Amino acid sequence: MKWEGQRESENVEDRRAEGGGGARAGLGGRMPGGRGLGLGGIVLALLVSWALGVNPLTVLGLLQGGGTELSAAAPSEPRSGPPAQDAGARFVRTVLADTEDVWSAYFQRSQQRYEAPRLVLFSGRSDTACGSGEAAMGPFYCPADRKVYIDLSFYDTLRDRLGAPGDFAQAYVIAHEVGHHLQNLQGTTAKLEQARQRLSERDYRALSVRLELQADCYSGVWAHHSQAGKGWLEQGDLEEALNAAAQIGDDTLQRRSQGTVVPESFTHGSSEQRVRWFKRGLDSGQLKACDSFKAATL
Repeated sequence: MKWEGQRESENVEDRRAEGGGGARAGLGGRMPGGRGLGLGGIVLALLVSWALGVNPLTVLGLLQGGGTELSAAAPSEPRSGPPAQDAGARFVRTVLADTEDVWSAYFQRSQQRYEAPRLVLFSGRSDTACGSGEAAMGPFYCPADRKVYIDLSFYDTLRDRLGAPGDFAQAYVIAHEVGHHLQNLQGTTAKLEQARQRLSERDYRALSVRLELQADCYSGVWAHHSQAGKGWLEQGDLEEALNAAAQIGDDTLQRRSQGTVVPESFTHGSSEQRVRWFKRGLDSGQLKACDSFKAATL
C-alpha cells in the first residue's frame, strides 16, 4: 500500500502520553448512548476470557443490558503541540484522511454532507462518552461522542497472534470502524439500541451480527472508491484485508481459543460471512448493496 506522502487527517487526538487516559478503574457494564462498536470488538477478550473459562460478553457487557451503568465521561481535550510523527500515527492519519475524502465525495453526489468522525489514539485505556475504553476491547467506535478509538498495539496482535499482517489489513480495521460511524449517521445504531429493549439476548446478537457485516461491507465500499481515486494498492493488499476479515470471524476466534464453535454466541459473523460482505461492498462500490438487515441469508 503506497500510503507515504498522502494527505494526513488533522481529525486525530493523540492521548498516548496520558498514561491510560484517566480512565476510572473498576467500571463495567453496558456503555450508554449506544454500545461501543468494534471491528474485533472483543477479539482480545475472546482469546483471554475463553482460555480462562469466562464469558467475555459478560465481562465486557457489550451485548447484554445488565451490569453497572457507566456515566458518560467528559471527552478529553486534544493534545497540544505538533502531531506525533511516528509511522503508526502517520499511517492512521493517512487512512483516516482517505475515508474523509471518499465519504465526503460519495455523500456529495447525493447532495448530502458527510460529518467525519474523530479518531483517538490511546494506550491501555481512555475515557470515552461510552464509558471506559480498554485496549483489550480492540479498536471500537463510540456512537455517543462519534469517535473511533484505537490502541496501536492491536496491530501487533492482528499480525502476531491472529495471523493477519499487512498495512491494508490495518487500513481495513480503520475503515470498518468508520463504517460504524456511517451507521450512526444513518440512524441504524439508534434503531438497534431501541430494539435491544424488546429482544431476547439471542435475537439481539443476531442483529448485532448483521450490524457488523454491514460495517464490513461499508469498508469494502471505501476500498472500492479509495483504489479508484488513488490507485495506491499493491499486489497482495486486497488479500491482506480479506485475510484479516477471515481471521477475526467468530468461528475462527472460537476455534482458536476454545476448540469448538458455538454459532448461537456469534456477535460479528463467521469468517466466510465477513469476507463475503467485505467483497460485496468492494465489488459494488455502493452503500445500498450493504443492507444486511434485509438479506435473507448472510
